[in-house]
Amino acid sequence: LLPFIWQCKSEKQPLNDNKIISDKVVKEILDSAITFSTLSKEIIEKGVKQAAALWDTSDGSIEEFKTFCWQHLAKNDQEKKLLFEILSRNFEVLYGYFNTITVELMKPLHLSGRDLTYIDELFGSYNVSSHLIDDFFANKIAFITILNFPFYSLSEKNELGKNWTSLEWAYARLGDIFISRVPANILQNLTDAITKADTYISEYNIYMGNVESSTKEYLFPKDMKLITHWGLRDELKSNYTNKEKGFIKQQTIYEIMKHIIYQDIPQEVINKDDVQWNPFENKVYKDGKAIETNPEKQVRYQHMLSIFKAICNIDKYNPQYPTNIKRKFEAEMEMPQEEVEQLFVKFVSSHHIKKIGELISKRLGRPLEPFDIWYDGFKPRSSFTEELLTEKTRKMFPNTQAFQSYLSTILTQLGFEKLKALEIASRITVDASRGAGHAWGSEMRGDNARLRTRIGEKGMDYKGFNIAMHEFGHNVEQTLSLYNVDYYMLKGVPNTAFTEALAFVFQKRDLEILGLKDNNPEKHHLMALDAVWSTYEIMGVSLVDMRVWKWLYEHPQANAEELKEQVIKIAKQVWNEYYAPVFGKKDEPILAIYSHMIDAPLYLSAYPLGHIIEFQLEQHLNGKDFAKEIERIYTIGRLTPNQWMIKAVGMPVSVEPMLKAAEEALTVIK
Repeated sequence: LLPFIWQCKSEKQPLNDNKIISDKVVKEILDSAITFSTLSKEIIEKGVKQAAALWDTSDGSIEEFKTFCWQHLAKNDQEKKLLFEILSRNFEVLYGYFNTITVELMKPLHLSGRDLTYIDELFGSYNVSSHLIDDFFANKIAFITILNFPFYSLSEKNELGKNWTSLEWAYARLGDIFISRVPANILQNLTDAITKADTYISEYNIYMGNVESSTKEYLFPKDMKLITHWGLRDELKSNYTNKEKGFIKQQTIYEIMKHIIYQDIPQEVINKDDVQWNPFENKVYKDGKAIETNPEKQVRYQHMLSIFKAICNIDKYNPQYPTNIKRKFEAEMEMPQEEVEQLFVKFVSSHHIKKIGELISKRLGRPLEPFDIWYDGFKPRSSFTEELLTEKTRKMFPNTQAFQSYLSTILTQLGFEKLKALEIASRITVDASRGAGHAWGSEMRGDNARLRTRIGEKGMDYKGFNIAMHEFGHNVEQTLSLYNVDYYMLKGVPNTAFTEALAFVFQKRDLEILGLKDNNPEKHHLMALDAVWSTYEIMGVSLVDMRVWKWLYEHPQANAEELKEQVIKIAKQVWNEYYAPVFGKKDEPILAIYSHMIDAPLYLSAYPLGHIIEFQLEQHLNGKDFAKEIERIYTIGRLTPNQWMIKAVGMPVSVEPMLKAAEEALTVIK
């Protein structure tokens, strides 16, 4: 990647242009600092060097930098601890209220209600925290933080962190805050791009009652409106139990997906219910007559490209992590991209996958189709029809208030003590979502996490409930890891994969919450096969995502049409490498359908990692007190992934447990 980073950084480099603190000055400060501070020499040196690297002429002269260091370097451990407590308290205030303002401004975009206006999007894209970095370098709070709580690289955290106390980890997390100086307008540009992409995805619905199948039938309910890709995918999955028309409906949905990927989908059928559409012929009808249409062309990929360009402008202000790939994996995920990719390739290349594919084909009684990456037949709910499940969920949850009231009951059903269940539930607010649904955590104690779920006029259908259980898992993690950690700076989990893991754990128990039990003696083997197949599917999507971002950095001047061609090409390449040998079909583009590729840059790897971690969690939880272990594990604090996993389940992140379970399951399930 390195040869291509600089192509994206062709403008004048802001980093170090105005640097005035030489190594000689740093040595002078260090020599004098050890005479008045009892902090370790290594920590003092790290802090002074990092502060010097970011100090420029706008911050003051060389003499002013010397004076600053002498004045603000903590003299002893007690002074440092007091400074830490003050900074932690104030960052919680800032992050907490910034988050609250953002939540309120984005409500029109996120919650169901009136039609959106352009002014809603302008308010929703406003980044209230965009000036924080600028302001805190200007008033020197950033430099005070850097000086006393320096940044540790990922390799340093992995090595030194093995012996750190919770307080030392919290100090290190404070050091992660100010590692770059990105101007406020640059951050705002990225927020604008992501908000526009998010709104585009949230409003991307297909009215399925107006979609014609290959047999010229209208097979979907008239009032069915599905968001892409999640709603389309979940509807496809639900039709494995429909023996009469399920296969035709699945073929229809896949045709829709391909038109979205190729962008030849008519604009007239996107979020509109006044026309009929035959996706097999790609013809649109109104009042029984064919009408002329306009293809979407490259809108989907233009959003992705706009985000990339906004991110490129941020790259040049990040000396520690000069590309989004490095920031996403080494800074946010704290797992090197190469390591994650190797882990995924090892998994999707496993010989167990082909055997599972053969088993699925046998169970279906037909050759595999590309959309069978979403085969749902191993899940316990496969014995229950979608209609039966939806009838039950609509009766239980006619509106958001009903689901809100039931949160504590869900927790008690999962083994939480009543008082603890009520406490957690009281810190979560349920809203009706405009999109598929999501969880939004709180950033300060006293503010609630948000659970957004889609509830129709007739109540919550089963798909909505299944998603809501997933989001509730996120909310439980967000609440426990905020309120029950040792220090505010340790709030959260190592990365989004770990919150996805608990979301999957909750989602998997959806039937249990509905009072439906599967007494199948092969249940655990079926669940292992389902976990492997689900992970196989999403790993391919993530590999596409990573390769697309590498291509973007290699071709920073690409336009939306070129990006579209490459996304499709890369999706087919990944398919041909790891899926065609299993499915027997080549050049399928299905791995490019995921909406998160468009509005959540490089987020997708969190899902397969989440599946891996979830499987390890489930194995650990088996036979233990579920609630007590969840409370213990999700209050460890934000360590690096492998250190967190060792404390949580006794071993690092690994695909071996899942593959071993698949091997055992294949000897039982025929």
